[in-house]
Amino acid sequence: MKIIFIAAGSSTRLGEYTAEIPKGLLKINKNSIIGAQIELFKKNKNNEIIIVTGPNKEKFNFKNVVYLNDSDHEKHDVLGSLMTARDYMNDEIITTYSDIIFDEKIMESINNFSGDIGIAVDLDWEKNYEDRDQHPKSEADNVIIKNGKIIQIKKNILSCENSEQIGEFLGLMKLSKNGADLFLRKYLELEKSHKGKFHNASSLEKAYLTDLFQELINSGIDISPIYIDGEWCEIDTPQDLEKARKIFDRN
Repeated sequence: MKIIFIAAGSSTRLGEYTAEIPKGLLKINKNSIIGAQIELFKKNKNNEIIIVTGPNKEKFNFKNVVYLNDSDHEKHDVLGSLMTARDYMNDEIITTYSDIIFDEKIMESINNFSGDIGIAVDLDWEKNYEDRDQHPKSEADNVIIKNGKIIQIKKNILSCENSEQIGEFLGLMKLSKNGADLFLRKYLELEKSHKGKFHNASSLEKAYLTDLFQELINSGIDISPIYIDGEWCEIDTPQDLEKARKIFDRN
């Protein structure tokens, strides 16, 4: 199992907290965001760690880790950063954002998933936006689930049919070897031929993972929800950082 961290982005909303260090290296309590994730992955026998870095790459000092620098991080977004690691996408993979922290229950759910393409989904997601005015609910990466499959993914989904459910994508994806091949082949096909707007992004270069998920869905490729039941936080603002420190201080 390979673990790929996407840690190449800038973190403007955290202001002075990330003026000199990448967001993933912010301390929650005794550990950094990425450090806490690595600890959980290794505890679950996932030892092949790859980190895609961007600004301040020299600040990373985790041992026994493969570092790949995304020198074009200003030209593209999360999807492009992940593709910096395309040569490693030839096996079972978990990909994760560098600004989320989660507990062992969520790690267990990810590890237990046995399909081709699965993404972590929180059905009880709205509670995460209570007293979170610096990061409103409208910015959530929502999914619509029908008959156990994700049929739509984008920000700020407000309603669905009675037979459907709305959840939030956490930022964790698990791919089987076949799923990694499907994911990568679709991207490479688009890289050669796609022009103009790409789903909710202005271009393929500026696309998020969620845009490629929707492309896969529209192409008839199943993306399964990995339902989670545990504590997790996305750290995008000073308010988020304070909340995460309170939650994970007791875990």
